[in-house]
Amino acid sequence: MKLTKKSHACVRLEKDGRTLVIDPGGFSEQDAAAGADAVLITHEHPDHFDEGRLRAALEANPAAGVWTLKAVADQIAAAFPGRVHTVGHGDTFTAAGFDVQVHGELHAVIHPDIPRITNVGYLIDGGKVFHPGDALTVPDHPVETLMLPVMAPWNKISEVIDYVREVGPQRAYDVHDALLTDLARPIYDRQIGALGGTDHQRLTPGASAEV
Repeated sequence: MKLTKKSHACVRLEKDGRTLVIDPGGFSEQDAAAGADAVLITHEHPDHFDEGRLRAALEANPAAGVWTLKAVADQIAAAFPGRVHTVGHGDTFTAAGFDVQVHGELHAVIHPDIPRITNVGYLIDGGKVFHPGDALTVPDHPVETLMLPVMAPWNKISEVIDYVREVGPQRAYDVHDALLTDLARPIYDRQIGALGGTDHQRLTPGASAEV
């Protein structure tokens, strides 16, 4: 499986000539979802869900589908009948040839005064890749490659390190990193790499790796 990092929280997975895109939001490239056979959205925040990017991908490929939670599905389902699938914790499905398990229910706490919204994570092909969205969800399944939300208004580095330790993946690649400046990246790289207990790596937007 080929994994390509796009800006912020978006990743593209390619296998057997088909493409699965996760979270092509407003902080990602305009063409982040272009060419997708299937799109997964973890939650409704605009850095993960951009309606314009999603509509463009679905209009370009009439066979493409979307799997997401109800809050997002309700916004786009009417425009694409039969192509938008609502999922939640515990669900399993196949999208563009990828086997997907859904884990998690709520977005991480940003502040006690801000109501929590729903959020789901996606475990791909039996644990090859796990993208948790905006939560530190630990799936009940071994994870080979963890997409690690490294910098967000709702986390701090000690929580990120402990999350890597708890999941125990073979490797972790940074996502949710648009708020992290280049000056700070070496600090995060060093501390997570030294304390996380796994192979911590970072891909620049557009770079790929085999997983």
